[in-house]
Amino acid sequence: MRFFVGQVVHHEKFDYRGVIYDVDATFQGTDEWYDEVARSRPPKDQPWYHVLVDHGDHTTYVAERHLTAARDAGPIAHPLIGEVLGAFADDRYVPKGGIQ
Repeated sequence: MRFFVGQVVHHEKFDYRGVIYDVDATFQGTDEWYDEVARSRPPKDQPWYHVLVDHGDHTTYVAERHLTAARDAGPIAHPLIGEVLGAFADDRYVPKGGIQ
């Protein structure tokens, strides 16, 4: 996996920042969701990331190929940040329960 829980990332296709709060080694959604939402047909056999969207109140499920490390790795504004991640330090969030 190229990215880790607590890392601030940028979605290349939809141009938003966010922070990863969970990772699936392969796609874990439903075929119905994939057919409806994943229109670019990213590979299911590669990592997918659960992302809190900066300045939003929603989350996204993103294929690895659409993400890059954010140039601006500053804190993310999201109402769930404190529930799913720990403190922000050294351009990343500490996962709840320690470092991953």
